[in-house]
Amino acid sequence: METLELIDKVHDEDRQGEPFAPIAIEPNIYKKKFYIESYGCAMNFADSEIVASILSNEGFGATKNFEEADLVLVNTCSIREKAEATVRKRLTEFKKAKQAKRGMLVGILGCMAERLKGKLLEEEKLVDLVIGPDAYRTLPALIQDAESGQKGVNVLLSREETYGDIAPIRLDSNGVNSFVSIMRGCNNMCSFCVVPFTRGRERSRDAFSIINECKDLFDNGYREVTLLGQNVDSYYWVDEQKDMVVTFAKLLEMVANISPLLRVRFSTSHPKDITDEVLFTMARYENICKYIHLPVQSGSTRMLQLMNRTYTREWYMAKVDRIREIMPDCSITSDIIAGFCTETEEDHQDTLSIIEYSKYDMSYMFFYSERPGTLAARRFTDDIPLEVKKRRLNEIVKLQNRLSQHSNFADIGKTFKVLIEGNSKKSENDWAGKSSQNKVVVFPKASYNVNKGDYVNVKITSATGATLLGEIVE
Repeated sequence: METLELIDKVHDEDRQGEPFAPIAIEPNIYKKKFYIESYGCAMNFADSEIVASILSNEGFGATKNFEEADLVLVNTCSIREKAEATVRKRLTEFKKAKQAKRGMLVGILGCMAERLKGKLLEEEKLVDLVIGPDAYRTLPALIQDAESGQKGVNVLLSREETYGDIAPIRLDSNGVNSFVSIMRGCNNMCSFCVVPFTRGRERSRDAFSIINECKDLFDNGYREVTLLGQNVDSYYWVDEQKDMVVTFAKLLEMVANISPLLRVRFSTSHPKDITDEVLFTMARYENICKYIHLPVQSGSTRMLQLMNRTYTREWYMAKVDRIREIMPDCSITSDIIAGFCTETEEDHQDTLSIIEYSKYDMSYMFFYSERPGTLAARRFTDDIPLEVKKRRLNEIVKLQNRLSQHSNFADIGKTFKVLIEGNSKKSENDWAGKSSQNKVVVFPKASYNVNKGDYVNVKITSATGATLLGEIVE
């Protein structure tokens, strides 16, 4: 994969920017139609499902054709400059469609809405609605304002909002995997990150509402849930009436106990917060996937201090050792930033060496993009030339590609329990699914009587850098 492609990748990379259409809704029973595109992290995709539920209750049905929509929404990401540029381009296209369809409203949701509300509304006149991540409940009223010629704006952040009582409408779903949001916001204040300023402070959702949502998904045929949060390991919910405290480890156990047929994943972990209690819980339950996304960002202690990551190089390596000790079969992936402020060649070599040490199965790799409003933008100078950032990123990519290939080749001859998610992208004659370690596995359908949503044992016969290939075994 080319470096310039990699810098655009997100945690839900295969779905970035695709329109969502709720498959459970029949649009013709509704008076109006909405169209929504989502960019960025999995939290944004989960938020779009909440927005779809709110709009459904207001008489809106989904469409995959934005030109016929009465309401066009873009759920945005501010994590990198490239993401914002992509959204601006789309908003310009929607503005042209609006000129052709009288009465169409265009709105922007999410992190970019929070950060650029005035510019998008007044200076560029690209949108009619601006709704921050904590203001989705006010969307119906804001639509009424916009229909009357006013600008509909609400970007207020909340210390309580979790949307725990809203049943999301599953959008563009395969009926097998689903996201479940367990908390919102972030308290970590990493210096490069805009999330604390666009999504607010951390708050955890009612544990029983999470369990009920997961049970409902399982009862409706879903076989895997991914628990979402900016930092899931800091989940902490207290039921004062029952004198009950639910930590993330306890929540994992509660979800795992819904059924042994329900797989449980989670994203994302901050290295400082993932505990032995979580690791031992993962090891104890077969249906909790042996996969941890553990962003390192840099292998240099000096860089980590500037990034305000609150751990050292040595501490992170010890955490990797602990994961391997408790779960030798656990897959570890990471996020890595090349060319952060003042990064030297020695710092860069430290990053390469920690990647080699951790033996990540996969990483999301980017060069640093300064985000206005962050601590880094206020405190540091973005002083690494672009060509140096790209060269360092390219070296990181090459190393990770080698490690990913080595990891996959090491699985040849092994047998994995795979959850079938649907047809392979390349052939309807093959199934595709994932192992507990979150690796994509492709195998022939042959004459086996199995279906999407079933578990099968697959013996790996060959591999590429990105995919395991195999065949079903008894």
